[in-house]
Amino acid sequence: MLENLKKYKIVLASNSPRRRNLLSGLDIDFEVRIIPDIDESYPDSIDSMEIPLYIARSKAEAYKSTMADNELLITADTIVWTFDGVMGKPTNREEAYAMLHSLSDHVHQVITGVCIMTKEKNVGFSVESAVCFAKLGDEEINYYLDKYRPYDKAGGYGIQEWIGYIGVEAINGSFYNVMGLPVQKLYQELKCF
Repeated sequence: MLENLKKYKIVLASNSPRRRNLLSGLDIDFEVRIIPDIDESYPDSIDSMEIPLYIARSKAEAYKSTMADNELLITADTIVWTFDGVMGKPTNREEAYAMLHSLSDHVHQVITGVCIMTKEKNVGFSVESAVCFAKLGDEEINYYLDKYRPYDKAGGYGIQEWIGYIGVEAINGSFYNVMGLPVQKLYQELKCF
């Protein structure tokens, strides 16, 4: 599979253990490369659907000067979008609690932007999934925050963790997108690359 990629050394530019796990599920060899403290800001004027792709492309640009001619780089960024706007990663327990309380009993969008780049080519795409959360009680939110550390996750939760088991009523779209990497769409794009 993905014979067209044999000429490339695949590099995943991500700190996320979930992205590493998901990409390994495609049975391709890759290495992880991390440049710390990449700017993840974006202009206020861009549409919500464009934010993660903008950031994924910015991340890719930060790696461009480090890339060899035979490397193919994959970057991604995920946001949670609610009626209040973008929900990033919580910096502390209070923010995580507020995020989960806000998501409770509502539908939110999870949008992941992905950039695939070589020295000659740059392809990007976004995938959106709608997630319907059940009403969460304070005891459930506090239990999750006590047992798990969701501070590296957009929206303050990991769908693959306990909160996803008890809180997610429905998903319209890709489950793996909600985890942080829409692997089905990535596979299709890599096939055509």
